[in-house]
Amino acid sequence: MNLENQKVLFDTRRHFLKKCPIGLGGIYLASQMSGVGGMASASDVDDVVNPIAQKNPHFAAKAKNVIYIHLAGSPPTLDLFDYKPELVKRTGEDCPDEFLAGRRFAFTSGKPKLLGTPRQFKQHGEGGVWMSDALPTLPEVADEMCVIRSMNTDQFNHAPAQLFLLTGSPRQGRPSFGSWVTYGLGSENEDLPGFVVLNSGGTNPSAGKNAWGNGFLPSVFQGVQCRSKGAPVLYVNNPAGMSRQLRRKTLDAINELNSLQAESLGSPETRTRIAQYELAYRMQVSVPQVMNINDESKETIESYGAKPGEANFANNCLLARRLVEQGVRFVQLFDWGWDFHGTNASRGLKGGLSSKCASMDRPVTALIKDLKQRGMLQDTLVIWGGEFGRTPFREGRTAKSQVLGRDHYPDCYSIFMAGGGVKGGYTHGETDELGFKVASDGVHVHDYQATVLHLLGMDHERLTHRFQGRDYRLTDVHGEVVHDIIA
Repeated sequence: MNLENQKVLFDTRRHFLKKCPIGLGGIYLASQMSGVGGMASASDVDDVVNPIAQKNPHFAAKAKNVIYIHLAGSPPTLDLFDYKPELVKRTGEDCPDEFLAGRRFAFTSGKPKLLGTPRQFKQHGEGGVWMSDALPTLPEVADEMCVIRSMNTDQFNHAPAQLFLLTGSPRQGRPSFGSWVTYGLGSENEDLPGFVVLNSGGTNPSAGKNAWGNGFLPSVFQGVQCRSKGAPVLYVNNPAGMSRQLRRKTLDAINELNSLQAESLGSPETRTRIAQYELAYRMQVSVPQVMNINDESKETIESYGAKPGEANFANNCLLARRLVEQGVRFVQLFDWGWDFHGTNASRGLKGGLSSKCASMDRPVTALIKDLKQRGMLQDTLVIWGGEFGRTPFREGRTAKSQVLGRDHYPDCYSIFMAGGGVKGGYTHGETDELGFKVASDGVHVHDYQATVLHLLGMDHERLTHRFQGRDYRLTDVHGEVVHDIIA
């Protein structure tokens, strides 16, 4: 295709009148409506200059920001939140055939043995939330927590399950949760990304960077990965020999060329490129400031267990609060190392789980307390959880080991939320007495996604993007809002 010839053709009056009568109606309708996915948005000029300019929700929101803590590998919630005394009594018995017939498991075959928790459980707070001794400090915020014990998913391997949870599809190519949220609501701070990602545990989640990718949305909505050690954002700083003044002149020249291309071809990605160059320029000043936890008081740093200058989960929790405080819409924390198969002592349900929880429990508790003390918890939705559950029986490969472990399990598991308009000190849903099935008030992944969007003031059926001839949404064609958990 010759683009110049195409442009000349499009400029003719004959082509305009022949091909565009419906388009005229579209222009009129567009003038009567604004926004993305049916919601009000900033002016057209603002959308060109800043595609993540703040937008209005569909309806009054309970929450304005999200801090999403994803424990990659999936914690054994039967040993943390879902107490099953009957399963404890029957530990060592053969798993009933009814739960095995026609089922596939990641690493287990034959007839496994039932496994009750080796942890001690107690109820905490006015709501009587069950938690195990693997969580020594989280009970201090029990009355802020909304525990969902009836989550279920369609996937039983890490990467597909993470993609399904975070993008609505087990396959690559769909926009992530944070991308959809910033696409729909924009950001409150034009000097920082609307969607920031912080990793800990030494590696990315199994789904890789697709877990925070923009999919078919404009690339300005992808998550920006930041680091708590070294340069906060790779390649955002000027190279040696380039001053900020020279960088400004360079960007002005590049943006002029990009503007000419945008005017000529009308590609939204060209406008995105302009916005990203400008955001990167502003981030050179704003990001180092917000990522410097040395600005915090000694008491605050100690409460999180943070260590300035290091890369760890505690630092990331404190950074999440600082980012939300500065108007970042969606902060995603990934912490790797929660795959408790029992293949070694560090992945066992006794000492291994205690050790891993020790690095998570205190910072999460401090985060919730800190947000509440600053008056931010009511507007900030904190989410905690993994991509699926763990089996109520022993993992097949470790059946004869002294180290206890569990296999992957999609049928039921627990997550919790705090703040952002959810009920505190509340437990939603139940599993059966052995922890194999949802017994009441099941919450599918798509229901959970719809509910989070609802708390942010967005109708999941209206937050759409047209791609390849049809409208896509985070919840695909499913999902019901779980109103019972909303305060």
